[in-house]
Amino acid sequence: MLGIIGGTGLTEFSNLIIQQRRIVRTPYGEPSQPLVFGEIEGQSVVFLARHGGGHTIPPHAVNYRANMWALHSVGVCDLIAVATVGGITRNLVPGDIVLPHQIIDYTYGRHNTYHDGIELPVRHIDFTHPYSPHMRATCLAVAASIGQSVVDGGVYACVQGPRLETAAEIDRYERDGATLVGMTGMPEAVLARELGMSYLALCPVANFAAGRGESAHAIQFEQVMPLLQQTMHNVRALIAHYAVAAQPSKIG
Repeated sequence: MLGIIGGTGLTEFSNLIIQQRRIVRTPYGEPSQPLVFGEIEGQSVVFLARHGGGHTIPPHAVNYRANMWALHSVGVCDLIAVATVGGITRNLVPGDIVLPHQIIDYTYGRHNTYHDGIELPVRHIDFTHPYSPHMRATCLAVAASIGQSVVDGGVYACVQGPRLETAAEIDRYERDGATLVGMTGMPEAVLARELGMSYLALCPVANFAAGRGESAHAIQFEQVMPLLQQTMHNVRALIAHYAVAAQPSKIG
C-alpha cells in the first residue's frame, strides 16, 4: 500500500476519496493524527499530516517513531513524504519540485531509531542511499509522462528548527554539499529504512534559503504561502499519477 505524509502546505489531500479515519496506537505514543484511508484514482492509499491536521506540531516535536510505526502497521510499504524546503543553490527557485537523492542530518535530540532499548541488540543499517532509487525512477517517469517539471537530485540538509537558518549557516550547508534545506527529512528516512519501507522525498521549494536571492536580507513570508499553495497543486497531481502508475517496490 502507498502511504503519503503531508508537510507544510499539505495538511489534507483533496484528491483523496476518504473511506475512514483510524486512530492507531503505537509503542511510541500517538501519531500526529489519525490515519486517513482512502482511494486516489481507484488506488488504496493512507495519508498522514506530519504536523497534525491544524499544523500545530513543530518539526522538532513531531513523534516520528509513532508516525512511521503506525503507517507500517497498517501495511504501507512505499512511502511518499512531502517536505517543503528552501533552495540553497541558484538553480533551485520557489515553485520548483525536487526529488533529493541524498541527505545530511544536522538535527539533535530526536528519537532516531527503534533499536535503542537496553535489552535490544545494536543494529546497524545500510543508509548509503537514503531514498529508494526505484521510487525515484518511477516518480521521474511519471512526471515526464504528464509534463511536470521536477529537479532530479539534490542534497537535503535537515536542520532542527523551528527557527529558520542564518545566512552563515546556509553558507556552511552549501560548503558541506547541500542544495536544499528543510526540517523534517530526518529521522523519517532512517526510520522507514529500519521498518523496511521504501521512502521517497518530494520537496517543493517554498523560498530561497537565508542570504540567497529574494531572501538576501530576510525571508519574505507573505510571498511564501500563495506560491506554495500553487506548487502543492502540482504535487498533488504528481502523487495521484504516481499512485496509478506505481507498483509496490523493494528497498533499493
